[in-house]
Amino acid sequence: MATYLNFPFDSEVFIQSWDAAPDPAKTAMIDSGALVEDGMIASRIQAEGSLYTIPFYSVLEGAPDNYDGATDITTSEPTGGSQTGVVYGRGKGFTARNFAAELSGNDPMNHIAMTIGKYWAKQRQNTLISILNAIFGISGNSGNAKKWKESHIADLTSSTATPYTIGATDLNDLATMALGDNKNLFSLAIMHSNVAKQLENMQMLEFWKYTDANGIQRPTTLASVNGYTVIIDDSVPAAPVGGTGDNKDLMSYTTYLLGEGAIRTAKGRVDVPAEVYRDPAKNGGQDTLYTRIRETIHPNGFSFAAPASGWNNSPTDAQLATSANWSVVHDPKAIAIAKLVTNG
Repeated sequence: MATYLNFPFDSEVFIQSWDAAPDPAKTAMIDSGALVEDGMIASRIQAEGSLYTIPFYSVLEGAPDNYDGATDITTSEPTGGSQTGVVYGRGKGFTARNFAAELSGNDPMNHIAMTIGKYWAKQRQNTLISILNAIFGISGNSGNAKKWKESHIADLTSSTATPYTIGATDLNDLATMALGDNKNLFSLAIMHSNVAKQLENMQMLEFWKYTDANGIQRPTTLASVNGYTVIIDDSVPAAPVGGTGDNKDLMSYTTYLLGEGAIRTAKGRVDVPAEVYRDPAKNGGQDTLYTRIRETIHPNGFSFAAPASGWNNSPTDAQLATSANWSVVHDPKAIAIAKLVTNG
């Protein structure tokens, strides 16, 4: 059996610990219903590789005929389409020389698994936000692309006039603009801590509580506003707006609204997710733990197209973040993804 830092390394046990390690960001998104495991995508990945296709039928249309005993009944054939998703693969190694003291507990492999789980959770969240930025940058002045731009993005920022901080009705207004009578499909808001603070100051943000082992209620990092689950994460886009005078430090913040099943995910095949390697000579002897993932994060209602150049079976971070690689294939009124940009 291989060893890591002189401890026996059982890859199967390690991977189970890795998967079971606490992952607050991922758990919060799954619990909200915005990010869901998709069995169909999982099966497509196994059959089709890095790029997979999800077919769908369009909504039935056409006026009914008069049923009067004399008029023939006409028929319409259902139409459909498809959306294409992409699997990305990533790998990361961690090398240790002499820090065994940090792993001196009774279960060092569990400690390592928890550390790596948090690392990959952060990467997953970065990938999700990068993809969201890409689809919000889709251009086009006709069809679904035009409707998407006009109805799912509300940029209320200003660098010269009075700064616009988030208001009491902004999330509800955005939800209505995006989905109309379907706005109840939204369930999750991801926002920067400064935006959350503004809502707190208006007494609109309510933090969830849990009861610890001693029976004491404690607040969590999850909250709710306007019926939406709120995840506070400072990795959402935040940037200076280039103001002058009193507004020279003005920032813009992006808040995302997501709905149940808006983001689909599935794991791809990885034959060796984790392994260790010992080099007895390098730096006097060192151990390296290698980890690998293949997975997809797919915004439902969009298609990814492999770029004409630079494609090598797994998209780079830059390719996932490029708006030109994405297109809108569903009616935007059925896409529970939207963004609000405000000042702070």
